[in-house]
Amino acid sequence: MYFVSESTAQQVVSIQDAIQTIESMFMEYAYGDAEVFSVAQGHGTAVGTSFSIKSGLLMRSEALGLKVGSYWPDNRALGMASHASSTLLLDATTGYAKALIAASYLTGLRTAASDAVAVKHLSREDSHVLALVGAGHQAWHEVCAVCAVRPIQRVLVCNRSHGAAAALAERIRSTLRCEALVLPVEEALEQADIVVTVTASQQPLFDASLVRAGTHISAMGADSPGKQELDPALFRRASLFADVLTQSISIGEFEKACTGGLIEINDITPLGAVLTGTAGRTEYNQITVYDSSGMALQDIAIGELALRKAQEQGLAQSLA
Repeated sequence: MYFVSESTAQQVVSIQDAIQTIESMFMEYAYGDAEVFSVAQGHGTAVGTSFSIKSGLLMRSEALGLKVGSYWPDNRALGMASHASSTLLLDATTGYAKALIAASYLTGLRTAASDAVAVKHLSREDSHVLALVGAGHQAWHEVCAVCAVRPIQRVLVCNRSHGAAAALAERIRSTLRCEALVLPVEEALEQADIVVTVTASQQPLFDASLVRAGTHISAMGADSPGKQELDPALFRRASLFADVLTQSISIGEFEKACTGGLIEINDITPLGAVLTGTAGRTEYNQITVYDSSGMALQDIAIGELALRKAQEQGLAQSLA
């Protein structure tokens, strides 16, 4: 059994690697060569703690396993990150543990890569203004991913904390050499070609009427019951897409709209169908919405990539 540490994962896997890997995974899923199993939700003894267990199987590559993602909000007072992720890869022949991957960095990367795949295939090719709603840790990964697939010239950062937004905007300017401004969400939506929401909100971040025709929106934050970033009224005038349909209506962005009778699961298209050419953007002024609730296949695929690259470079630690 091998172990891949956080530092090793950061050393061997880039955002470009992640996008390519996650796009291939979506294709495998679209062609029926992969399976996602039910998500298990749990919590610790302290109020506000939570964790989820997501598992799946990629048949072509014989890759399978599970990812545990936890949220312990009081960790901040201890000087620790509140989110943590660990992926366990299993041997397809024996079912024994093959590798343990410290996956907090990889989770951020695979989530952003999912966004990049959606943006690449659903946004207008001439999109060059990105509005980012949220300025937490994950927001940086999202900017890097979108910039990798679209010629972004300006990033508009919207966040409740002006300080966090300003810090992120400065990082974007200095690292990505891209114009970045801090704006109220209403002003940002007036200019945005692409909108990425990456918050833990449980209510809409902006009114549906503010979204311009032709905009693509990636809703990245909803990954457990009750979370919501978008105004359900938007779904009446938009084409809807998701990574996993069943998750999108149970723990994802479309949960409340579905339970409220506004939409049905048949109104949502899997992202894999876009990659295979059977669905996607058909009009310039079409509004597209992608819900990413996160799927185990992403964790397994990027975990396998990290393990292989770490082994090739002699960085995987043997625990046998």
